[in-house]
Amino acid sequence: MKQLMLGNQAVARGLYEAGCRFVSSYPGTPSTEITEEVAKYEEVYAEWAPNEKVAMESALGASFAGARSFCAMKHVGLNVAADPLYTAAYTGVNGGMVIAVADDPGMHSSQNEQDSRHHAIASKVPMLEPSDSAECKEFIIRAFNLSEKFDTPVIFRTYTRIAHSQSMVELCDREEKPLKDYEKNPQKYSMSPANAIRRHVFVEERMAKLAEIAETCPLNRVEMDDTSIGFITSGTCYQYVKEVFPHASVLKLGLVNPLPKQLFIDFAAKVDKLYVIEEMDPIIEQHVRALGIHVDGGKDLTGLLGEMSQAKLRAAMGVKQPESDSIEEPLPVRPPVLCPGCPHRGLFYTLSKLKLTVCGDIGCYTLGGAAPLNAMDTTICMGASIGALHGFNKIRPDGANKRVAVIGDSTFMHSGMTGLANIVYNKSISTVLILDNSITGMTGHQQNPTTGLTLKEEPTYAIRMEDVAKALGIKRVSIVDPADLAALEKTIREEIEADEPSVVIVRRPCALLKCVKHKPPFKVETDKCKSCKMCMKLGCPAIKIENGKASIDTTLCVGCGLCQQMCKFDAIQE
Repeated sequence: MKQLMLGNQAVARGLYEAGCRFVSSYPGTPSTEITEEVAKYEEVYAEWAPNEKVAMESALGASFAGARSFCAMKHVGLNVAADPLYTAAYTGVNGGMVIAVADDPGMHSSQNEQDSRHHAIASKVPMLEPSDSAECKEFIIRAFNLSEKFDTPVIFRTYTRIAHSQSMVELCDREEKPLKDYEKNPQKYSMSPANAIRRHVFVEERMAKLAEIAETCPLNRVEMDDTSIGFITSGTCYQYVKEVFPHASVLKLGLVNPLPKQLFIDFAAKVDKLYVIEEMDPIIEQHVRALGIHVDGGKDLTGLLGEMSQAKLRAAMGVKQPESDSIEEPLPVRPPVLCPGCPHRGLFYTLSKLKLTVCGDIGCYTLGGAAPLNAMDTTICMGASIGALHGFNKIRPDGANKRVAVIGDSTFMHSGMTGLANIVYNKSISTVLILDNSITGMTGHQQNPTTGLTLKEEPTYAIRMEDVAKALGIKRVSIVDPADLAALEKTIREEIEADEPSVVIVRRPCALLKCVKHKPPFKVETDKCKSCKMCMKLGCPAIKIENGKASIDTTLCVGCGLCQQMCKFDAIQE
């Protein structure tokens, strides 16, 4: 039976069919749906981990125990998990282990445009790269087989257009894999220097064997047609090449680390002109050129920025764009914005009003840095807000009472606790605001260790962040509702003036949660409206100026009441 599937759904189906038993991940667009989909299969244990490092370590432990295991993350998450990855290359596996990493060319939902192939090369781990949903399923199964055959973790690289595009997938039955026996073997699994130096020999020998496999394995295939032009490509770029140049000869790569040598040499000898088409960095191109092969075009044509597309490929190759692809009128700009009723809106309005320097973090609350709130000064990576505030305040202690860090509940559990411990340990007079909206919001409402539910919606212990803060040594811990602007401002003013570190938990659930009951929408009594535009400073998408007066879209308003608190003329009423 065939079914139309998203790439992420197909990955989950591949995990099911391959007999995977254990999945641990941290949500990150565009990888999130893999774990959400695999959790629907009762035969597979699936969980959200606090962060990617823990997820990979847990999957590695499950592999040591003899099970086929898996973890998923986005590209910046692989940075967090790099520590266990590089050592897992030395320990190898017992049951097969596959690591999915989803890159984000074009930065649709990311803070950088990172090419994860560098991690595969540096860690000396094989990497597979599918080009459609069917290959997502097939390559996952092949990845497990490769993992067990060569005693190695295998990285499965996908990206936005593969993860979130649909194509047909052939569904097959699950193949149950019995647990492999675990045998005590510290020389293999315990990487003390004496053991690791011996395992490094194994790693190099393994990569040499994999390089031989790359020459003939079905993951890499040659499609010979018109020999006047040839392309070496992989992943989504293969689809673009086939659409723009349907009759060209193509060497399609599915195993992108290690790369073959003789296969490239033989293919190049058969075509008159050779082009390398790849997203992000010129990794394939540099490998081809290092073999002494002339490349007629690569990154010099397509550039290093953004994602590839049919239009971009046509422009780079001098091919006329089809008329149907052209749009005469520019599309209207639609910048992302905090949702109506978002609990973060009142906080960022208050921070902006107080003119505080705000060290920000990764989450939907990062939108607090956008106009008109403009209340974010820095955004680096998960958990960085607390460390950045500490460093800033140590260098400029006189202005510490004009600075705060903001971090979400899920991000705090991910990598904020160590930063808070550092503030206590190193006597930093800093105020940290934990934005607790009771869910992992930005990636689509996933549970986390503070919500009291597991990935499979099973009740579990809910970690209380106020208890964590106190256990780390914070004596001043406050809890405030961001919908009460007066109380919020009063609390923040008190805490930033304190002569010791403090934590303010800004607690109100996400407005989009099913459990949140909205109040009736508000309306503007135009005869009372003075056109002062104070309500517009909130940046709420439900409020606009119409005929010189404020107006509220009742289809968007959820009755949070912030605008009513802003209006000094009682023009906004329920």
